[in-house]
Amino acid sequence: MPELIRYAFGHSSLGDFLAATSALGLVAFEFGDRHAALIDALRQRFPEAMVEEDEAGLAEATSQLAAMIDQPNRESPLRLDPRGTDYQKRVWQVLREIPAGQTTTYSAVAAKLGTPRDARETTEAIAANTIAILIPCHRVVKKDGSLSGYRWGVRRKRALLAREQTASAFQLT
Repeated sequence: MPELIRYAFGHSSLGDFLAATSALGLVAFEFGDRHAALIDALRQRFPEAMVEEDEAGLAEATSQLAAMIDQPNRESPLRLDPRGTDYQKRVWQVLREIPAGQTTTYSAVAAKLGTPRDARETTEAIAANTIAILIPCHRVVKKDGSLSGYRWGVRRKRALLAREQTASAFQLT
């Protein structure tokens, strides 16, 4: 029997998003206004799976994800099921260890993995992440501290970082 991937769309202050789950957890959380393109990409990513819309079944998850966009310092109750190579999963785990409100560089992520000379492979793994915010690739910046590309737009990256830094500042007071 093929794997079942359920998906639903949510709405947030940073735009529409798609959330998709497997039996193990969230496999995708992606921003986008073109719903058909998001569904097509999901079907391409899981060609052997049954991909079905389930707005009612994922209503609580989409609500929690929308809340996390506005309050990114909150812990997620959602389980994750990231799909990628072993190296990509190692990179994504390092990203999950970056505290909210803080940033790091691509080369620092590569160095933490023991591959400081291969920042390009690390950058590619970061770009392959399909679980926004919960695998916080938005916390990775250029060596000079400036923002670089973000799968879902630099505007969203800037907004997420600002929200996290504001939330972190309130926690310190």
